[in-house]
Amino acid sequence: MPGIVEAVSQRAGHHFSKRPGMWITLLAGLGVEGDGHAGATVRHRSRAARDPTQPNLRQVHLLHRELLDELATKGFVIGPGDIGENILTRNVDLLGLPTGAILQIGDAARVQVTGLRNPCIQLDRFRPGLMAATLDRDASGTLVRKAGIMAIVLAGGTVRPGDVIDAILPPQPHLPLRPV
Repeated sequence: MPGIVEAVSQRAGHHFSKRPGMWITLLAGLGVEGDGHAGATVRHRSRAARDPTQPNLRQVHLLHRELLDELATKGFVIGPGDIGENILTRNVDLLGLPTGAILQIGDAARVQVTGLRNPCIQLDRFRPGLMAATLDRDASGTLVRKAGIMAIVLAGGTVRPGDVIDAILPPQPHLPLRPV
C-alpha cells in the first residue's frame, strides 16, 4: 500500500496541539504557512533561547498514524494534531527512514527528513504518562523515540488528506535518525 496523508494540522503561535484542517501549505525553506514553528531559523523556545540563529531543522513534524493506534491500546485517545504534528501519515515507516530522505507529498511538496522528534515533558502535560508511552527500548537496550520525525521544506505546495507520499532515499551509507 502506498503511503498517504491521513490528516494535516497547523496553528499560529506557540501551542502544543495544532488544529486539523482541510489542507496546509508548505513554504520552501520555512515550513507550514501560518504555523508557529515556521521560519528559516529555530522557532522552538528552548532552542531559540540557546541560539536564535540556528537553522530550523524542525519546520514540519510528521507522525505515523500507527503510533496513535498503538497508544490507543494503552488507553491514550489521541486525535490528529493533538500532539503537535503537522502531517499525520499512514503506511510510511517514518522511524525507519534515514537522515536526508526526501518525502514527495502530493503533486508538488517535498520535505527532507532531518531527524527524530525528541519526546518531552509537554506530552505528560497533555496526558500523564504519554511521554513514557512514546519511548521504548530495542533488543540491545537502545532508546527508541517514537514521537515522529522532523523535516525541512525543499519544495512548497498544498498538502491534503489523501495525498500520496513517496520516499526517496539518499545515497548509501544511510545515516540513522537522531533527535533534532
